[in-house]
Amino acid sequence: MNADDSSTPDTPDRCDALRLDNQLCFALYSTSLMMTKVYKPLLHALGLTYPQYLAMMVLWEQDGLTVGDVSTRLLTDPGSLTPLLKRLENEGLITRTRSKEDERVVLLRLTEQGRSLQLRAQEVPGCILSASGLDLKQLRKIQSDLLTLRGSLREHV
Repeated sequence: MNADDSSTPDTPDRCDALRLDNQLCFALYSTSLMMTKVYKPLLHALGLTYPQYLAMMVLWEQDGLTVGDVSTRLLTDPGSLTPLLKRLENEGLITRTRSKEDERVVLLRLTEQGRSLQLRAQEVPGCILSASGLDLKQLRKIQSDLLTLRGSLREHV
């Protein structure tokens, strides 16, 4: 575009670049909202919120982690996890204890109730797969692409 060009912000190139439906970020955001809505009744039956479910999945994979470990795994700030973890402890699903070596470190352990909840939660992934209308191979491809995108974006943060 040269200095004499009298194009307005309404030119197709500029408008298309700012159309909501052309935004990858909105596609990700709105899909995330829909995904969370599908999860909500499934997790309600387990007595968990979606963030609590994520934290429990991390501990089901490996019990005895620190708050920092869970925070790193969930790509979140440790301080934002504390209220969530306190609720899980109040519900009898985990215990939080200070490390004897370093009192700043809080260790998380599943209780028997927390471990048994994993058995009930095993139905959730199948329900999500069914709700997606896709097959497992298609979902894994989307997941792989999203992880690649996340990795690329992480380099710019």
